[in-house]
Amino acid sequence: MLDQTLDARAARLNDRYRHHAATEVLRHALRDPDLGAATLVSSFGAESVVLLHMVSVVAPGTPVLFIDTMMLFPETLDYQLEVTRKLGLTDVRVIRASSREVALNDPDGTLHQFNADACCDLRKTVPLERELTRFDAWITGRKRFQGGERQQLEFFESEPPSRLRINPLAHWRREDVQDYMAENNLPRHPLVARGYASIGCAPCTSPIKPGEDPRAGRWRGSGKTECGIHFIGGKMVRAGANT
Repeated sequence: MLDQTLDARAARLNDRYRHHAATEVLRHALRDPDLGAATLVSSFGAESVVLLHMVSVVAPGTPVLFIDTMMLFPETLDYQLEVTRKLGLTDVRVIRASSREVALNDPDGTLHQFNADACCDLRKTVPLERELTRFDAWITGRKRFQGGERQQLEFFESEPPSRLRINPLAHWRREDVQDYMAENNLPRHPLVARGYASIGCAPCTSPIKPGEDPRAGRWRGSGKTECGIHFIGGKMVRAGANT
């Protein structure tokens, strides 16, 4: 059962900022007592620079959590350093699974080949959850146009038992993302030019073909669509599922 107090806070915030633009949602919400302490979780992927830039403008000291799964493309690691430096972000925290947990659960680095969900849980979900216990809310780059369960996204949503999620770009179109990058002369992830539209870990990410969905290159052929950090209440929710 959902925490009604949490739901009420999300509803008040959605009411309060319903007609605000994305930057203003961030600017005001980060100071709103109904939100509490917030962090931005960023993959430094194909579109991440939009939110990172917004945060650098309205509140550059906002903590930014970057999950290094130790299976990322070298280009992503280089891009993270470049964007952090260029935008003047002052509190980027690199988080990883503990070496003990990796040695116990994925000693030879092949877990992703036969259980991608378990690999994501080990290398992303558990380390992130550990870090998020320090915060009341976290900022995501999820958007309605990405489809599936994201089609009904609001600016604020509850994440039981005690956190809120903030989706400032929920109502943006794909064109809005590209326009914002161009207008602000933001650096692009180098893999985008090589056909990677959504970028995660190297073993589970591939370029897309013309006309394919931007996330088609993630866990290609497996039926998996989410890494796990956006599950509701820790429960698996596939894009397009009804539960």
